[in-house]
Amino acid sequence: MTTLEIMGQNAKAASRVLMTAGAKKDDALNAIAQALIQNSGKIIKANDIDIENGRAAGLTESLIDRLKLDQGRIEGMAKGVAEVAAQPDPVGKILEGRTLKNGLKIEKITVPMGVIGIIFEARPNVTSDAAALCLKAGSAVILRGGKEAINSNTAIAEVMREAVEQSGLPRDCVQLITDTSRQSATELMQLTDYLDVLIPRGGAGLIKSVVNNAKVPVIETGVGNCHVYVDKSADLEMAKNIVYNAKTSRPSVCNAIETVLVHKDIAKEALPLIKAELDKKNVEIRGCERTAAILGDSVVPACEDDYAREFLDYILAVKVVDSLDEAIDHLAKYSTGHSESIVTSDYAAAERFTSCVDSSAVYVNASTRFTDGGEFGLGAEIGISTQKLHARGPMGLSSLTSSKYIIKGNGQIR
Repeated sequence: MTTLEIMGQNAKAASRVLMTAGAKKDDALNAIAQALIQNSGKIIKANDIDIENGRAAGLTESLIDRLKLDQGRIEGMAKGVAEVAAQPDPVGKILEGRTLKNGLKIEKITVPMGVIGIIFEARPNVTSDAAALCLKAGSAVILRGGKEAINSNTAIAEVMREAVEQSGLPRDCVQLITDTSRQSATELMQLTDYLDVLIPRGGAGLIKSVVNNAKVPVIETGVGNCHVYVDKSADLEMAKNIVYNAKTSRPSVCNAIETVLVHKDIAKEALPLIKAELDKKNVEIRGCERTAAILGDSVVPACEDDYAREFLDYILAVKVVDSLDEAIDHLAKYSTGHSESIVTSDYAAAERFTSCVDSSAVYVNASTRFTDGGEFGLGAEIGISTQKLHARGPMGLSSLTSSKYIIKGNGQIR
């Protein structure tokens, strides 16, 4: 057997214990939260190696930011795990029930997935978030992070596994693949005898690779080509603040915007106001001809690819549009189905936008940065699903369960 097959076998065995673990899951999660803080020095030391290697490899500062851990972020990770522990158990909920004419009593209840695979890139906090959610949902998890964060991920996984074992559950409830080669990723995608579902978290390249190559069922998450459309009736001060927040508060995450569309009737007034705010963070604007005519030589001419890209950086594509419908058509062509926002004072425009834009989260007069499990009141999230089957939008605990029917009779035959 290969190393991954052994891991899969161990995960299957652990998942059978988790099915009936009950309150022990919360004990394990609270132990993980405490252990993360107690071992923060060890984790930060490992993370420093990843940061040093990342800079040597030429990673951008926005990617370094995704990779970096400090005391505050580790405390945030621990808090997230503890919050998952405090949530109601998603397993065993009765979704529906009825009694048939023949006396059979049927209940549909939530059950664990079994074994969940998570393949992700350079955000080591995903290691604890994903493990906590899977554990609470009663599933074992096999994690496979990128090479950029391997030292951080290994340290975090070791801390979690020890805490789980000390709580009386199998340490193999949580496993990390330490081989970061392409071969290990490919094998994980094809581990059909052991994985029940595979969830990718990362950039467009990773997600496309998993969707195209996996034999295991996949929940597609997270490529975020997100937009703000500034309508002709928009409050320009509000629009300026929303665009600034949605682009610059953390440009390296999937709910940050990559394109702003501005109605032609207010473009001459709105664009200079928005640019002046974005200049505080030295945001590069890649704009259409009408944008350049208004803002001048500082605008980099936009090409077709700029409207389709997830920059994950201080770069913003801008386009002046003739109408709300043109903005909606632009989104239909370029959006990845993650998060879109309209800034408007027109109720009818807001209603048309929310009805016609087909994304997992559609906002009126608010930043797209709220598309997050914690902000939505779901606790930590496993990712933002941009597909339509099984789960859509921020995936909290309920999205990590399946269901089965329990049928009780007294001798009925058919």
